[in-house]
Amino acid sequence: MICRPTMDAKTLKHHLANGKRAYGTAILTSSPLWPPVVAKTGIDFVFIDTEHIALNRTELSWMCRTYNALHLAPIVRIPSPDPYTACQVLDGGAIGLVAPYIETSSQVRALVGAVKLRPLKGKRLEAFLDGEIDLEPQLNQYLSKRNQNNLLLVNIESLPALENLEAILSVPGLDGVLIGPHDLSCSLGIPEQYDHPRFDKAVKSILTQARNKGLIAGNHFCESAKLHATWAAHGENLIIRSNDLYLFTRALRTEINQMKKELGDSVSDPHGEEDLVI
Repeated sequence: MICRPTMDAKTLKHHLANGKRAYGTAILTSSPLWPPVVAKTGIDFVFIDTEHIALNRTELSWMCRTYNALHLAPIVRIPSPDPYTACQVLDGGAIGLVAPYIETSSQVRALVGAVKLRPLKGKRLEAFLDGEIDLEPQLNQYLSKRNQNNLLLVNIESLPALENLEAILSVPGLDGVLIGPHDLSCSLGIPEQYDHPRFDKAVKSILTQARNKGLIAGNHFCESAKLHATWAAHGENLIIRSNDLYLFTRALRTEINQMKKELGDSVSDPHGEEDLVI
């Protein structure tokens, strides 16, 4: 039996804030048979992607609430860095969200308003975020208590994001960053060359700068698991290992090839098909 601590929203946030590592995987499958199976794997949280995966609000909400009930904190990547979508995802049961392809501090500031100050909206929210007004003490206390366990992470996955990283990381209310290795490698002009010195330097720089500011430093990677150990030495503490369909494909391909070999049949090329990368 796999034994693991309960990881609800409050526990996960405290765990990561103290620099400890948390382990998860991307869940692309919306089958109701999946959550109790995933809960037996020993992971701490699930990463649900709505940027690349077709999930409607109803599907997403039951997934979030089911994983929550199983003490697997659901973190959702939204399709775009839109504050209104962020609010919808939190209303649906997510404990935190990842905003994709962030390149400016102003994008982060708007998301802070949605994640840390909901349900405040409109001109009052904009004025507060711009430093033009203060909030009443009673309102400030209410918003802080209501949103205290919400996690806000932003994807760092482009050259402009690297160039603006200091400003992005300095926005009050941001909890951390999540590297998007595939898109980052493409933006650097070295697609899927994860052993390239420039890619290695970029990843280590992002992780180090985030941890130096006391922020969560995450990475979602499907290739060599050994690289996670290298990156952990530079501060990676939110580890999203692969995704369910990718792992299923690899495991089944390995077993089928093993059976074919034992039975004397020709073995499929293990690299003959592209794996799903998100």
